[in-house]
Amino acid sequence: MGFNCGIVGLPNVGKSTLFNALTATAAAQAANYPFCTIEPNVGRVAVPDKRLDMLTIIGKSKTTVPTSLEFVDIAGLVRGASKGEGLGNQFLANIREVDAIVHVLRCFEDPDVTHVEGSVDPIRDAETVETELMLADLDSLEKRLPALQKKARGGDKEAQAQVELMEPILTALQAGRMARTAIAPEHREAAKRLQLMTSKPILYVCNVEEASAATGNAFSERVAQRAAEHGARHVVVSAAIEAEVSQLPDADRGEFLEGLGLTDSGLDRVIREGYALLGLITYFTVGPKEARAWTIVRGTKAPQAAAVIHNDFERGFIACETTAYDDFVAYKGEQGAKEAGKVRIEGKEYVVKDGDILLFRFNV
Repeated sequence: MGFNCGIVGLPNVGKSTLFNALTATAAAQAANYPFCTIEPNVGRVAVPDKRLDMLTIIGKSKTTVPTSLEFVDIAGLVRGASKGEGLGNQFLANIREVDAIVHVLRCFEDPDVTHVEGSVDPIRDAETVETELMLADLDSLEKRLPALQKKARGGDKEAQAQVELMEPILTALQAGRMARTAIAPEHREAAKRLQLMTSKPILYVCNVEEASAATGNAFSERVAQRAAEHGARHVVVSAAIEAEVSQLPDADRGEFLEGLGLTDSGLDRVIREGYALLGLITYFTVGPKEARAWTIVRGTKAPQAAAVIHNDFERGFIACETTAYDDFVAYKGEQGAKEAGKVRIEGKEYVVKDGDILLFRFNV
């Protein structure tokens, strides 16, 4: 089960600096964690989770295996991308394939770094990119809808369902609103198959100067307000600082960040926010061989969670021994939790919770 976030933005906003810092951090972790650069512009990075470190200690596990998230550095967008300007066609093709959008916005002044629009205005930049996405989505639906409407009038049930889904989205796009504003919760899965870019969740990354990394600035405050208004998330980082941090040994990073008034790296926050943006949660397996984190979508039932490890686990699922993370830690492991009556046996209808430690029983 792979999940990815596409990093987008106008040229010279710090998009590639952020991506390079992410992948450099991952490369530095390669001795301990699985890492791969699938293509030059695709990197898979470990999701930071202090719970896993604690479980490794309690379980006396020989190895620690975090879960991961994929980031894709997508070609910079310019005005007219929806009509094929610049690398528009490549940009649009790449962004249709990702699960979520990480939109990097320049929130710093620097006369030595030119801005494609001539001045710094992150709200205008956000609107530029999102307008191009809306125009491309609008064009896509306007081309598909007439044939479906004709079939629907002829009694085709599948076409009728598609029209019912697409018409409100088309109306929203024509009014200048994102597709996701017109998708009912029960239609989200069906809407994904339309591959509309403005239906994807968005994380705004405010790239600020070093002095504002801990507190943000006036530009990032405006982005935070926009995120709240549009049901998006936001995070403040300094891509320049992150590039420096990614080159430091692990032992020196904490002190460096502390000197800047930061409790953790901006990259860690971007990864965690990207994870949350996709509605993902983590469960764990713990044993003497390894302590491991596994990614599932919130709301997943136990057999489907087991399938993330191996399809046979789902096919032959019997039950799962379940311990909440806090109980596992409080009673110093599986045995202590069992003695305290904190290990439960759950069946096929159990919805896995974030932080659960699971041991699957199966027979194939």
